Amino acid sequence: MSSSSSPASLPGDPPGGRRAVAVWSIGVAVYFVAVIFRTSLGVAGLDAADRFHVGASALSTFSILQLLVYAGMQIPVGLLVDRLGTKKVLAIGAVLFTAGQLGFAFSPSYGTALASRALLGCGDAMTFISVLRLGTRWFPARRGPLVAQLAGLAGMAGNLVSTLVLARLLHGVGWTAAFAGSALAGVVVLVLLVLFLKDHPEGHEPEPLPHLGAAYVRRQIAASWREPGTRLGLWVHFTTQFPAMVFLLLWGLPFLVEAQGLSRADAGELLTLVVVSNMAVGLVYGQIVARHHAARLPLALGTVAATSGIWAVTLAYSGGRAPMWLLVVLCLVLGACGPASMIGFDFARPANPAERQGTASGITNMGGFVASMTTLFAIGVLLDATGDDYRIAFSAVFVLQALGVSQILRLRKRAARRERERLVASRVETVHVPA
Repeated sequence: MSSSSSPASLPGDPPGGRRAVAVWSIGVAVYFVAVIFRTSLGVAGLDAADRFHVGASALSTFSILQLLVYAGMQIPVGLLVDRLGTKKVLAIGAVLFTAGQLGFAFSPSYGTALASRALLGCGDAMTFISVLRLGTRWFPARRGPLVAQLAGLAGMAGNLVSTLVLARLLHGVGWTAAFAGSALAGVVVLVLLVLFLKDHPEGHEPEPLPHLGAAYVRRQIAASWREPGTRLGLWVHFTTQFPAMVFLLLWGLPFLVEAQGLSRADAGELLTLVVVSNMAVGLVYGQIVARHHAARLPLALGTVAATSGIWAVTLAYSGGRAPMWLLVVLCLVLGACGPASMIGFDFARPANPAERQGTASGITNMGGFVASMTTLFAIGVLLDATGDDYRIAFSAVFVLQALGVSQILRLRKRAARRERERLVASRVETVHVPA
């Protein structure tokens, strides 16, 4: 692949501009709230264990079920977005994740709390793919990498709110008031999207898709999966996202408090550092990838190498407790995982035409969440089996990273060759467009 800058505007590209930013921002606000709800358990894990009287394996089931529903919904959501459009899918998602957060606030038992997190995961699953699709409908293709990274940045801002605001509410007003109060944010964004969000700018309506039922579904999935770029995107997402996701979603706070002996306040500050680092790195990665597509794979693999290296040093540190400076470095490096995972979409996006963008993004987005779900479960089981030995439990990270890197290396040449062929074909078509 060439190291040249991002592709120029293509015929029929949407214009972008202030109106595009305004409409896209409403979709991003929905995603922002969904991430607050998704990550709320990360600051409430120890409280949830006490409230529902469960151990590490049962506690991890909250996040595993939520991610299982999220990952399982990605392809159906991609198909729904391609079929129904962004506004309808986002509205359904907002209703579901708000109901899930509200249900979690009032859950009297472990079972009802599980059901609430599953409902939340279902609604959450409908947000990010919709926002990606909204970006491709409102902004020129050359803005795609930066717009995707900015969407991810908004998600991390939601994580930051969860870490800072919800954690304080939880310990200030209690479980029910904190979770029920936060659910009001879901109502606000639902009203905004119903009133103001539009699927596309005037004059850029997509071609209507024929109603082909199961045949359409099979064709969309099969055509997306046949593209090496889609599969490479999935494995890049799989390999890069999960270390930070596992840390922020559930196991970071217990690791820092129980294994490293930090106070909850200090542990919360380190979790915040992961989020702040993610936001800063996201801006850098977005600019680099937008200008130099050849940097995509080196950035992704470099992030994996840095993550595995710092985890190895932290877990192997003499005495079992790492010094604060090392934990700070760990959190800074984990902050690069989210932006690196967004690079996966930059492999899937050019590999698929506009009518398959939702489906291809759904396949890609499954990667990191399947990896996160697997690792969350493995860590919970290993903690129970080893008497809370975090050194052994967190070694599961290396196994999934090795699997992901092997698949990335296997697919990279095929994806690069196919992308070059598509680029040459698009240039030929552009040359032959009548004046």
